[in-house]
Amino acid sequence: ENSVSGTAMRPGDIVRTRAGKTVEIGNTDAEGRLVLCDLLSEAAEAAPTWLLDAATLTGAARVALGPDLPALFCTHDSLAQTLLRCAQAAHEPFWRLPLHAGYQSWLDSPVADLCNVSSKPHAGAITAALFLQQFVPATIPWAHLDVYGWNDNARPGRPEGGEAQGLRALLGALEVHAYGESP
Repeated sequence: ENSVSGTAMRPGDIVRTRAGKTVEIGNTDAEGRLVLCDLLSEAAEAAPTWLLDAATLTGAARVALGPDLPALFCTHDSLAQTLLRCAQAAHEPFWRLPLHAGYQSWLDSPVADLCNVSSKPHAGAITAALFLQQFVPATIPWAHLDVYGWNDNARPGRPEGGEAQGLRALLGALEVHAYGESP
């Protein structure tokens, strides 16, 4: 528990999201996905042709892929292929991880629609992405990048420190989408 005031979230609390779903707070350190789920719900209301988000969401993605390789989760293969091509062209590769439906039940809650963290100590990046997927209609192609956003070592064009990881690739994908150009 990290209660900084009497109104701070505590494990076991239940919050209602913008989408109307209730979420049991299993871990107060997983608050970013609570903000992001509401942002995804609001963005989906505009019925975009693509819905893209990038966030430093889990340490599990760093454990699995290291600091230089963002995890890509995507609901539509054609969008995923466009993003992967643009990532290669921008010299900032992504690695696609599955939105494995078999892990969805790990987010079940006995008192709410879902829990903000998995009941299992495995696949943290996947279950976080599955949580977010609950807030994007299946009809909207959606991609989530779990990024690190920090360069541990300086490289040409990428100094040590804060990094807008994946931004070049996302811009390339938006150009492909808007103008039909190939990376």
